[in-house]
Amino acid sequence: MADNFKLDVDADGIALITWDSPGRSMNVIDLGVIGELSAIVEKVATDAAIKGAVVTSGKETFCAGADLALLETMTHTFKQMVASKGEEAAATVLFAESRKLSQLYRRIETCGKPFVAAINGTALGGGFELCLACHQRVAADNDKTRLGLPEVKIGLFPGAGGTQRIARMMAPQDSLQFLLKGDQLRLNRAKTMKLVDAVVPAADLIKTAKDWAKANPKAKAPWDADGFRLPGGQVYSRAGMMTFPAANAIYRRETYDNYPAARAILQVVYEGLQLPMDRALTVESRHFAKILRSPEAAAMIRSLFVSLQDLSKGARRPANVPQVQIKKIGILGAGFMGAGIASVSAQAGIDVVLIDRDQESADKGKAYVQKGLTDQVNKGRATSAQREAVLARITATADYGALAGVDLIVEAVFEDRKVKAEATAKAQAVAPNVIFGSNTSTLPITSLAESARDQTKFIGIHFFSPVERMMLVEIIVGKKTGDAALALALDFVRTIRKTPIVVNDSRGFYTSRVVGTYLREGHLMLAEGIPAAMIENVGRMAGMPVGPLALNDEVAVDLAWKIVKATEADLGKTAIDLRQKALLEFMVEKQGRLGRKNGKGFYDYPLSGAKKLWPGLTGMQSKKLDPDKIDVQEIKDRLLAMQALETARCFEEGVLTDVREADVGSILGFGFAPFSGGTLSYIDMMGTKNFVELCQRLQKKHGARFAPAKLLLDMAQKGESFYGRFAPGKKAA
Repeated sequence: MADNFKLDVDADGIALITWDSPGRSMNVIDLGVIGELSAIVEKVATDAAIKGAVVTSGKETFCAGADLALLETMTHTFKQMVASKGEEAAATVLFAESRKLSQLYRRIETCGKPFVAAINGTALGGGFELCLACHQRVAADNDKTRLGLPEVKIGLFPGAGGTQRIARMMAPQDSLQFLLKGDQLRLNRAKTMKLVDAVVPAADLIKTAKDWAKANPKAKAPWDADGFRLPGGQVYSRAGMMTFPAANAIYRRETYDNYPAARAILQVVYEGLQLPMDRALTVESRHFAKILRSPEAAAMIRSLFVSLQDLSKGARRPANVPQVQIKKIGILGAGFMGAGIASVSAQAGIDVVLIDRDQESADKGKAYVQKGLTDQVNKGRATSAQREAVLARITATADYGALAGVDLIVEAVFEDRKVKAEATAKAQAVAPNVIFGSNTSTLPITSLAESARDQTKFIGIHFFSPVERMMLVEIIVGKKTGDAALALALDFVRTIRKTPIVVNDSRGFYTSRVVGTYLREGHLMLAEGIPAAMIENVGRMAGMPVGPLALNDEVAVDLAWKIVKATEADLGKTAIDLRQKALLEFMVEKQGRLGRKNGKGFYDYPLSGAKKLWPGLTGMQSKKLDPDKIDVQEIKDRLLAMQALETARCFEEGVLTDVREADVGSILGFGFAPFSGGTLSYIDMMGTKNFVELCQRLQKKHGARFAPAKLLLDMAQKGESFYGRFAPGKKAA
């Protein structure tokens, strides 16, 4: 009957609907699935011999959500219709198409027969919305199962009834938090929140589900039954008025209204709870169709879903090199970074030799790993047995001889050429033919490779701090780096479940280079007399996770000072801004303010309580601008446009060769305004011509650092975009 589903009806008239899409590792929702499931639901609803149905999966997981191709088809059709029939007609069609899944789930809910979701693994997005539309949810006990509605993280919101069902299953403040955070829940948490009705052994899953269907032949959703009361009371009640105004304030505080999908969640829950379910679902569908058309959704889906998946699967891996299974690695340096790399590697099942200058230092690195794992155990995110298994994979030692037999060496010693060269020589004396990766954020890989026996086997593997939380790894290809080294580095990053970007060697590579421009702009604003609090607040308003001064404290103020001095020494005074040099010299040399690491930077870090801007910043400003006369939008433009402009220069110079890596790297690496889709998507969203004009206005007022790159001028003249001119995977022309 269908390719994606199998239908079996037992002697009691209970239909078992098994979802097992052929050729896919996970079930996803596409037009074919919607059509086939619709036909099955109609059969269950109209066949008198069928008394109820159980929906389950034939795979290890239940459903990963909607196939993004489905949404791309909708938006592509919309654009075509706008051109041929006008925007009103196109919007009508988009609305009708985008609500088909919502209507199907409502049909399940109101067909008059019980539907039970037998959840045998992870169910996300539209897959979890299917479970919510069923009258009962039974899950197989499995620690790996996750349930959630993460659509907001890619610029969308649950558009198949999820907002309305969740808002009727829990109090508004809880439902809004769940929908706006997009968290994936473990089964115990989902059951506590009453999103799952029962958790049973896997062997009992189908029987339990069928038994419930047989025992509840006239099942209805609670909101369709007489006398239903909203869990948190009416919207226009004392409780409601304590929830929604506060939720709106929190939303604006956290997002600065940069995320249309998050705003839509607030609106559809607020409006929907005042309406009967069917009207509420229509409201949800109208907002969903509108969000589908937003540039933010298009950019976030492309960067944070499509491109992210492509890169995580090894899109840049050389095809001519056989896949390598990494079983054992060596890590040189058991400090903060080295220990973090050891932790994620061991957790991925890799044996680790963790080396430092003496046994005590190596043991401290392993102790750091143990502490992090113990924190996970205490939070219920891991078991003691899992912690011990990870620790057993790590050998802490000062003996370089232990590197014999490793598949990869990652050097993570102090950021000093001499120290790195010495560690490289010791390691290669034991393992001369092993691929060697240097974890550096600033030192050029080509020059570091000069200390290696074989420069073709030397590559940069730049982790971000803290390693355990940061998902990006920047792989740097030196002038002589070979395909075998690149392939192995990508295999390693994929094994530890992080996302790689590949860049060519240059001063600062990509991420550090662009972050440096963000920090510099904050420094220069401070030198101009803009209040520090305004710089920081507007940085967050623009979409950055923290302001430039707070970020500089995190990466260390003295590091910024060292980079400025090194740049001046290597390239001369014209390569730096003397105002920035004076500011950093004052902070580091005269005030000893090194950043968070010594408890004082642009902020003060008390032993207890929150950090606060250092009061001395005001006194060091030779002039002070009136904040009421400062153009907030111009500050936003300076902070974001400078980063995007530097990214375009990296692309023009060949440091970057893939638009996907520029965008994904900018979001995962330094938090560039996610709603924009990344630094190059930010330019495309604005339009290259408009971006060039913005840069020219800023150049005229603030100096040559805003001069648009030649590539941008050429693209603006031709009316081109980055994603139009440089198709993903193709190198810059």
